[in-house]
Amino acid sequence: MGLKFINGLKKNTNIFKNRVVKNAGWLIAAKVVQSILSIVVTIISARFLGPSSYGLVSYAASVVSFVTPITLLGLGNIQVQEYINHPEEEGKILGSSVAMSCVSAVFCIIGVISFSLIANVDSFETTIIVSLYSTVLFFQATELIMYWFQAKYLNKYYAIVGLIAYVSISSYKIFILVFGLSIKLFALSNAFDYFLITMILFIIYKKKGGNGLKIDRKTALRLFKRSRHYIIPNLMISIFTQTDHIMIKHMIDDVALGYYTAATTCAAYANFVFTAIIDSSRPSIFENYKISEENFEKSVIRLYSIVIYLAISFGIIMMIFSPIAIKILYGDDYKSSINSLMIVSWFPLFSFVGSVRNVWVLAKNRQKFLWVVNMLGAGSNIVLNFILIPFFGIEGAATASLFTQCLTNVIFTAIFRPYRRSAILMLKSLKFYKYLK
Repeated sequence: MGLKFINGLKKNTNIFKNRVVKNAGWLIAAKVVQSILSIVVTIISARFLGPSSYGLVSYAASVVSFVTPITLLGLGNIQVQEYINHPEEEGKILGSSVAMSCVSAVFCIIGVISFSLIANVDSFETTIIVSLYSTVLFFQATELIMYWFQAKYLNKYYAIVGLIAYVSISSYKIFILVFGLSIKLFALSNAFDYFLITMILFIIYKKKGGNGLKIDRKTALRLFKRSRHYIIPNLMISIFTQTDHIMIKHMIDDVALGYYTAATTCAAYANFVFTAIIDSSRPSIFENYKISEENFEKSVIRLYSIVIYLAISFGIIMMIFSPIAIKILYGDDYKSSINSLMIVSWFPLFSFVGSVRNVWVLAKNRQKFLWVVNMLGAGSNIVLNFILIPFFGIEGAATASLFTQCLTNVIFTAIFRPYRRSAILMLKSLKFYKYLK
């Protein structure tokens, strides 16, 4: 398509290789180790805690996950772009973001405890475990500092710190389980994890020349004005990612939910690869947007292409090896999970396409209607589960959730006028090889 175009493409490709790939490499390497540890800890936890206590901790995690989007106030979605667009205000951006999120976390913790007191009036132990687990919300708020590292292409520090913290907390969990210590200490483990990561990252932040933290009212208002559009969409995502689990429990039984959870957990082990690629690509895309629309769209198409073809490869592999994966990870008792795994292994194709779309949306400052898209998706998920679960069981729930992902992240993107250009770039990415001619 011309020498000038080819030279420009090569230049962008070199930037991509030198920055994005290296940053993604650090994150992926760390997450591979974390995923291996996660499998080990999950198996040990299930065996040593027993079904009752393990279920109690899982219940606490589910309750907390519903309010996490409210705690973070959508700030994570805009942080990288803010640091790129306003590098001189990094101290105000970080300080104001952490302060707002911490205040929100306190109210969310109070809300979670109040809910548990009402919903579990006959089980004070459940409320204690939920209360202890909810402390993770406060430290999740302070971990917003990780986006400063993303914006500066310093993901290797976050990867190393996260790995050290995860190894330490995994050892802590195993110690508690093996020696039969209180489940209350186990419930606090995730909070310790985030606390350790945050403290070390703040130390590195200062050593790398990060500005002193400041709480600035004007900056806080600007941040919230942009981030508030992500609160409801993120909340809707939390709702429709949990709906299928809740409805299976009430419409079938706990055994079916165990099979379904095994399938979804197995399919999610590769999510860190997609997350690392998207997180590492985000700063480069925002920088290209400041250069020109052409460079920006090429970088978005490139990211769409990588995510789509990687997800298709993952889906095909999992469909072929689902029986082996279930047998190795969970044993013959979970063979009823195989068909569901074949379906949910296609979740990344649509869910992470939505993540790429959201990068485009943020760059274009078109967050306003995201809550509508995700609310429609959440509603569709509930309706589809009600229809399909009675007829097809957990496979019906898997199908409902897969269709919801496609509807929310592809079909609605094409239908809504503000996001239609992103859908066009998505289609172009399917024939990305044309850009190499």
